This record gives sequence, structure tokens and C-alpha cells, in this order.
Amino acid sequence: MLHQIATVFGIGHLRPAPGTWGSLAALPMALGLMWAGGPWLLVGATVVVVVIGFVAVQAEISVGDPDPSHVVIDEVAGQWVALFPVAFGAAAAGTSYTALWPGWVAAFVLFRLFDIWKPGPVGWADRRQGASGVMMDDLFAGLFAALGVIVLAALSHGVMRL
Repeated sequence: MLHQIATVFGIGHLRPAPGTWGSLAALPMALGLMWAGGPWLLVGATVVVVVIGFVAVQAEISVGDPDPSHVVIDEVAGQWVALFPVAFGAAAAGTSYTALWPGWVAAFVLFRLFDIWKPGPVGWADRRQGASGVMMDDLFAGLFAALGVIVLAALSHGVMRL
């Protein structure tokens, strides 16, 4: 069961770019959570995924590979963090979550960019050994992406008045 969790029920075995597939799979899951319980359910589910993901990742890396590419539960957690501004922004505006589709696109693209590029704390976490490194680099990438989404939304709605 831990393998199924770590690979998000096999999505991590898709090729090429399993991390991108994991991030894509996180999007409809996040939307379902938002529809079911709003932004706070997404936050709560993210905490649960981080905790369970840590255990599942630890089980996967115990067989030898320190950062197996088929493990994508970390991408799900990081992608959900990147979507927090979209979830809370839509709730605050009283609009549908899908109405903020540019935020969804920005969250996805920025998360993948930071997860691949690994600037600053993302790279530091990626170099850590064990499950904490596997999970933390994606959480940092998600945080950077969330900040990017906020900046882009501020520019779009403030400066450009879209």
C-alpha cells in the first residue's frame, strides 16, 4: 500500500517525466477537495499527504534509490501548496475555483519550474538525505510557486487591471 501511495496509485510509473504527471494528477484532486470543502480542506489534505507521504517515501527509499523518480506523492503535496492562493483567492472573491484558471496554469508552470530548477532552499532540501529531502524540496518549490502566483495575480489585478 505504501508503494501505491508513493506513486499516487501508479501515476509515478508513467513516462516520460513522472514528476510532471504527478503534478498534473494533483490538479483535479485539488479541485475535488476544494469543491468538497473549500480551501481549508485542501490545506488539511496537504498536511495529511505530507505525513503519509513521508512514511511512503521512507519505505520506497529503503530499497536503495535515495530519490526514486516513480515517487510522486511529493509532487502532489508541492502542487497543492502552489494552489493555496488560487483556493483562498476564489473563496474570498466568492467565485468558482475554475474561474481563476490563469492561477491554475501559473501554479502548475511555476511549481514545475521551481521543482526542476531548484533555486536556493529547494536545492538545499533536494540535497538532504532521506524522505525529508524528497518531500521538502517539493514543498519549498510549492511555496515559491504560491508566492509567484500571488505576485502574478497582484500584477494582473492591480497593475494591469484584468
